[in-house]
Amino acid sequence: MTFVVTDACIRCKYMDCVEICPVECFHEGENMLVINPNECIDCAACLPECPAEAIVPDIESGLEQWLELNRTFSAQWPIVSNKANQTPADADDHKGEAGKYEKYFSALPGEGD
Repeated sequence: MTFVVTDACIRCKYMDCVEICPVECFHEGENMLVINPNECIDCAACLPECPAEAIVPDIESGLEQWLELNRTFSAQWPIVSNKANQTPADADDHKGEAGKYEKYFSALPGEGD
């Protein structure tokens, strides 16, 4: 099992999860984070840290798309392990918004560490 980041992270990117991760498996895109499924040790430390509830275990049904997205972009985006890159000012405005992948997803990398 691993954990995956879903579209609930898009335009929120709170980044509380990255500081608690003991193996630095988070990668930063322009407007969301992803988890490298090969690096995640399934500790679940990140789950309670995500205000957007964007992180879920990959054993839940219907997450194949998100597992693939996390796998693909964790190979392309830089590692991020601290919250120095600030949460977007409008993050709370997008928390809980539906259809964020279709509206806002960007394949561009973030700054990373």
